[in-house]
Amino acid sequence: MDAFTTPLLTGTATGAILLLAALGLTLTFGQMGVINMAHGEFLMAGAYATYLTQQVVTNTDVSIVIAVPVAFLVAGGLGLLLEFFVISRMYHRPLDTLLVTVGVGLVLQQLARDLFGAQGDPVVAPGWLDHQIDVFGYNWPFRQIFTILLALAGLAALAALLKYSSFGRQIRATVQNRDLAETLGVTTRRVDRMTFFVGSGLAGVGGVALALISGTNPTLGTGYIIPAFLVVVAGGLGNLTGTVLAAWTVGVVTAFCTDWINGSMAQVITFALVVVFLQVRPQGLFTVRTRGLV
Repeated sequence: MDAFTTPLLTGTATGAILLLAALGLTLTFGQMGVINMAHGEFLMAGAYATYLTQQVVTNTDVSIVIAVPVAFLVAGGLGLLLEFFVISRMYHRPLDTLLVTVGVGLVLQQLARDLFGAQGDPVVAPGWLDHQIDVFGYNWPFRQIFTILLALAGLAALAALLKYSSFGRQIRATVQNRDLAETLGVTTRRVDRMTFFVGSGLAGVGGVALALISGTNPTLGTGYIIPAFLVVVAGGLGNLTGTVLAAWTVGVVTAFCTDWINGSMAQVITFALVVVFLQVRPQGLFTVRTRGLV
C-alpha cells in the first residue's frame, strides 16, 4: 500500500503546483493566445517574495500567510509590466512573442542571481507546517497538504472571479468577441493587462509553495514551464476543469515514474505520454466550443 500511496500523494502535491502555474497560462495562453515563456520566472519571483517577506516579518507563523498576497502582487506586477512594455506590441505574432519572452526569462534569472546569488536562499516553514499525518503508512507532510489547499483556493478564487464578477464577464466577452465587447463599452486593453496581472499573480502564489518545499533558486521555475504548457493543452485550451484533471494526472504520473526509475526519465516518459494523448485527442480532455472559460 505504501508503494502506491507515496507517489499518489506526492504527485498530487506536485500537480497542485502545476495547477497554480497552469491557471495563469489558461488565461494568457489558453484564452489570449500569448505564448509567455517567462511565466516560470513568475514562480521564481513568488518564491523570492516569500523569502524577502520572512526577512521583514521574522515570525514564520505569520510571514508565510502574508507572503501569499505579497507574492501574488509581485508576480502580478511583473506580468503587468511585461504585457505593457512587450506583449502589447506583439499580439498575433506568436513566434516573436515566444522568442522575446524567452529572453525576458533569462534576464529575470540573471537579475535574481545578481540580487540574491546563484545558490539561492532557504525559506523557513512555520511551525504549524512542520508536522506529518499518517495516510496508509505514509507520513504525509503538512507542507504538501498546504500546497494542495493553496491550489484549490486559487482555483476557487479564479472560478468565482470569472463567473460572478464584472471583470470576469469582461474577460469572457473580450476573449469571445473583442470587437463586439468594445462596442459595448469594454476597454479591452485594460482587460488584457488585468488578465496578465491575475494570471501572473497565480504563478507567484505557486512560488510560495515551491519556496516551502525547495527554497529559492534563480532557475526555480524553469522545470515547470513546459509541464504547465502541456497541462493547459492536454486539459483543453481555456477549460478550468480540464486543467485541474490534467495537472493532477501529470503530477501523479511523474511521481509514479520517478518512484520506479529516476526523475529525468520520469519527465521524458510523462511528456511522451502527453504527446501520444494529444495525437489521439488533439482538442484535450474537454472540447471547448467557444473561447470562454467553463
